[in-house]
Amino acid sequence: MSYMEKIDKAYDYIKNIICQKPQIGIVLGTGLGTLADYIENKIIIDYKDIPEFPVSTVEGHAGRLIFGDLEGKKILAMQGRFHYYEGYTMKEVTLPVRVMKKLGIDMLLLSNACGGLNKAFSAGDIMIINDHINLIGDNPLIGANLSVFGPRFPDMSQAYDAELIRICSEVAERLDIKVHKGVYTAISGPYYLSKAELRMLITMGSDTVGMSTVPEAIAARHCGIRTIGLSCITDMALPDSLVPPSHEEVVRVAELTKPRFVKLVREFIKEVKFSESL
Repeated sequence: MSYMEKIDKAYDYIKNIICQKPQIGIVLGTGLGTLADYIENKIIIDYKDIPEFPVSTVEGHAGRLIFGDLEGKKILAMQGRFHYYEGYTMKEVTLPVRVMKKLGIDMLLLSNACGGLNKAFSAGDIMIINDHINLIGDNPLIGANLSVFGPRFPDMSQAYDAELIRICSEVAERLDIKVHKGVYTAISGPYYLSKAELRMLITMGSDTVGMSTVPEAIAARHCGIRTIGLSCITDMALPDSLVPPSHEEVVRVAELTKPRFVKLVREFIKEVKFSESL
C-alpha cells in the first residue's frame, strides 16, 4: 500500500466519524494531554482503531484523537504523538498532520515537553517556538514529493506563523503568564544528551531541546498549514550544572505547568480568527 493510500484510508475512517470540518489541529505533548478535558461535544477515536495510524508507546501519551468544540472553534486534538525514536519512519510520524490537512484544518498548534538550554529560562517556563533546528538526521519530505500537499522544495524560514506568535504573546501578557520566545532543537533520542552535545547546541543558538515537534512542523509547512509551537520547559539541560533528567521528572514538571498552559491555549484559541469560508 502506498503512503498516499494510507493517508486516504485513515482520512476516510475519521471523516465518516466526525463528519464536520475541524479548524484547528492540536498535538498534545508529554504530560499536556489534559487540555482535551476542556473540549466539549467530544468524539473520541482511539489511535488503534484508525486504519494505518501509528500507536503511541510513550508514558504520558494517551493515544486518542479527540474532535469537538473549544472556545468557539472546531478542534481536532491528538492526545499523544509519535516519535522517530519509537521506531516509526518520518512519514509515519507525520501521517496525522497530512490526514488533518485533508480533513480541513487551517492551523496547527504543536506542544511539547523539552529541556531548557537558555540560562534565562527555568523549569516550568513556557516558550513560544519562533524557529527550529533539525538534528534528528532525517525529515518527512525525503522521498517522492507529495505534490498534492505542497512543493518539492518548501521554504522553512517561516515555519512558525508570525501572526500566531504575535497573538499568543499578547494573550500571555494579558493573562500575566510569563513566556519566552526561542529556538527549539529536535534530536532523535531516546537518550538525554551528553554535556558536550548540550554545549554544541547552545553554541549553535538553541534555547531548548527535545525529541519531537520539528517533523510535524516541517510537514505542516509543506502542506501550507499555519503553525505555532509551544514548549513546556521541564528541566534545565545546562551542561555545567546538569542534574541528570528522568522521564518521570519531565512528566511531573509538565503536570505542574498544565494550568498555565491550558489557560494560555484556551485564550489563544478564542482570539484566533478564521475567514468566513471556514
